[in-house]
Amino acid sequence: MPVSTSVPDKGVAVVTVDYPPVNALPVQGWYDLADALRAAGRDPGTRCVVLTAEGRGFNAGVDIKEMQRDTGHAALIGANRGCYAAFSAVYECEVPVVAAVAGFCLGGGIGLVGNADAIVASEDATFGLPELDRGALGAATHLARLVPQHLMRALYYTSRTATAAELHAHGSVWRVVPRAELHEAALELAREIARKDGTLLRFAKAAINGIDPVDVHRSYRFEQGFTFEANLSGLADRIRDDFGTQGEGRA
Repeated sequence: MPVSTSVPDKGVAVVTVDYPPVNALPVQGWYDLADALRAAGRDPGTRCVVLTAEGRGFNAGVDIKEMQRDTGHAALIGANRGCYAAFSAVYECEVPVVAAVAGFCLGGGIGLVGNADAIVASEDATFGLPELDRGALGAATHLARLVPQHLMRALYYTSRTATAAELHAHGSVWRVVPRAELHEAALELAREIARKDGTLLRFAKAAINGIDPVDVHRSYRFEQGFTFEANLSGLADRIRDDFGTQGEGRA
């Protein structure tokens, strides 16, 4: 299944995304991921959720080909709302969420891990927002939770990526491990968290969210408004078409 949930240890739920070839999610995929995360968090037996992915990389954002096939704005609206739902589901999950990131984490992937409670990454993991190269905007809100403000801006404007080691140096990645050890490293952290009292963990998650200095929902929604402007003006289509002729059309 493209989005599946397993329970490898008591108190730990693992939500896995699998959309070959690069985990670029279609509209329904974002909603399915949101549903899986919320269901895992609602389960009274769950004390920690691990969010991970199969394949070449963790997440490559939205399925641009799906947008290019749409002659109107339904796919754009669906992707924006789906991303918003998935990002919110990570943030609002009733228990802590550990993101296990291997390979590329781009676009919507940043929205997911930026809202996670902890990140474990493989040595080959890279993080970035190629939005300006794809005719879109968004998730600067979440990149700003991973790196300092000026680095976030430089990465955003250039579409460059940061390595797992660089994010570890900034304190946003908990551990960096060889790719073969990623799954176990993420489970190790999740098991440690899951040994705490389940009710108290839920209180802790709600309390920490309540003292966040930035309202991630409102901030990201504000960014999305500029994506609509870029699309309505025709600018986004021109940039996406150029990207489609240079790559495989997914980002």
